[in-house]
Amino acid sequence: MSHLPRRSVLAATTAGLLVGPAARAAPPGVTDSWHRLAQGNARFAGGHQVHPHEQLAWREGLTNGQHPFACVLGCADSRVTPELVFDHGLGDLFTVRAVGEVLDDATVGSIEYAVAHLGVPLVVVLGHANCGAVRAAIDLVRGRGELTGAVSTVARAIEATVRATPPDPDEAAFVAACVRNQALRVCAELPDRSAEIRRSRVAVVAAVYDLHTGLVRRLE
Repeated sequence: MSHLPRRSVLAATTAGLLVGPAARAAPPGVTDSWHRLAQGNARFAGGHQVHPHEQLAWREGLTNGQHPFACVLGCADSRVTPELVFDHGLGDLFTVRAVGEVLDDATVGSIEYAVAHLGVPLVVVLGHANCGAVRAAIDLVRGRGELTGAVSTVARAIEATVRATPPDPDEAAFVAACVRNQALRVCAELPDRSAEIRRSRVAVVAAVYDLHTGLVRRLE
């Protein structure tokens, strides 16, 4: 995802900022949705955020309904807030957050709501660098430390990803590979867990956020 010059970014986003919520009732296509996310992330990573759709008039316009253009399933990590990372505002993104992007019935149901009732054309499974849940799963597989309670449940949900990732003597590279594979695995599992998602025309894609650069990279 290349960095966009500030002038180009502002020109590309001005039209969207001037349109009210009601005018966005028809959801954009998948390509347009990802393009809007990519543009917003470029602004965020470059320090040129425009913080759209936070104004009083916009907020009041959302009282009768919402028309998000994408759903983002992201980790609960406090450093990876989708609305900030993608530089979008109220009503733009339907966000679902779970540690390590782990799927359970509530998570899947929330995404189904965004797809079936709000008509989002795109679901993004967003992993992030140095994920603590992934690291906990790695420790679990290696028999290091002791995990108890619900934290253990989360780590065990990611265990299969760690075991399926080829070993790497470079610890940082191995963690990064596990993070990527977890996002890809969840991306592949969503349609298996949800008949609603299988029936829909929604696109489900995986991506990873880099804590250092602030950039989100789509995984193929």
